[in-house]
Amino acid sequence: MTTEQTFVIVGAGLAGAKAAQSLREEGFAGRVVLIGAEAERPYERPPLSKGYLLGKEDRAKVHVHDEGWYADNSVELVLGHRVTGLDRAARQVELDDGRRIGYAKLLLATGSSPRRLDVPGADLEGVHYLRRLDDSERLREAIRGGGRVVVVGAGWIGLETAAAARGYGCEVTVVEPRPVPLQAALGPEMGAFFAEVHRGQGVEVRLGLGVTGFLGAGRVSAVSTDDGGEIPADVVIVGVGVTPDTGLAERAGLAVDNGIVVDESLRTDDPDIYAAGDVANAFNPLYGTHIRVEHWANALNGGLAAGKAMLGQKVVYDRPPYFFTDQYDVGMEFSGWFAPGGYDSVVVRGDLEARAFHAFWLAGGRVVAGMHVNQWDEGIAPVRELIRGGAPTDPDRLADPSVPLADLAKS
Repeated sequence: MTTEQTFVIVGAGLAGAKAAQSLREEGFAGRVVLIGAEAERPYERPPLSKGYLLGKEDRAKVHVHDEGWYADNSVELVLGHRVTGLDRAARQVELDDGRRIGYAKLLLATGSSPRRLDVPGADLEGVHYLRRLDDSERLREAIRGGGRVVVVGAGWIGLETAAAARGYGCEVTVVEPRPVPLQAALGPEMGAFFAEVHRGQGVEVRLGLGVTGFLGAGRVSAVSTDDGGEIPADVVIVGVGVTPDTGLAERAGLAVDNGIVVDESLRTDDPDIYAAGDVANAFNPLYGTHIRVEHWANALNGGLAAGKAMLGQKVVYDRPPYFFTDQYDVGMEFSGWFAPGGYDSVVVRGDLEARAFHAFWLAGGRVVAGMHVNQWDEGIAPVRELIRGGAPTDPDRLADPSVPLADLAKS
């Protein structure tokens, strides 16, 4: 690599910041330009629905790097500007102020945006979406004094914000059209577990129920549902998933299918352009298919891997997906992946009622995913090894707490 080369990273979130870090750690001496639409330097998103929303973490701790890191490592931060165009022939990106920056290699880490509900009253004051740091701050101000909160959607964001609202003493109702929370992520068995966790904390969890609109004069006062009912609300939190921000890639003619399509090295169909984080639909050799993962660990590890790949290093990004959550007294880690209906059985090891257990998803006798709740001694590491091993596992031994998971992983 020559010092005249410029590597451009579009998207100043966790994936983009970690890619810049990786480039410098791997010895790249050229120009690194990190461009972000937000005015805030790169930060991590999990605290926005957890510790930062609860007021347990201060603002400084959510950032990926200290303020001086970028200057110290000669990473040019271009914040508060969007990249509006990508000229692959000229190898340039165009910013919203007309500037054009050339690149030798380009990383697209443009992330995702919350899906918006297209219903009457969607623009009323008091209806919140959570994606950015200032979203979390506005929501914290809205719920810290208590009141009636309706959460639309029982995914991770919905359940974590519901837990935060209960922590502030709010009266909380969760509305979800599917039969259980987290059905796509965990299936019905463990989705039902999380429903009971919230009911045990006084949350009204209403399943199989859709939202038809928001009511109020200027400010939301109720949520209308598809059974003809209305739920009073001072605050509404909408968490119905995200959409990958693929517009730039689409306009440039890159392959897009549920995200920017990349290979196991996070390379697009243009050999000088890569993608990482929420926006990347990456081929994972461990599972033999493309997977798009919307969680923190994928942004962190994918950004690091993309930096190495941009430098021409051989990279095979085959990590099992990982995510975690903290809700009330439940701390959970999950590793693995399965398509909807892509498992045969769930094996529980430990005590569900005591909220201290492992759960394993099996397909063809093999562990394809697993999680633990409050089992920090064994944790998630042996689960990853079971997944990577790919060997048939005896479900009776898997369910037996007297058999160390590490032994099962080794065998």
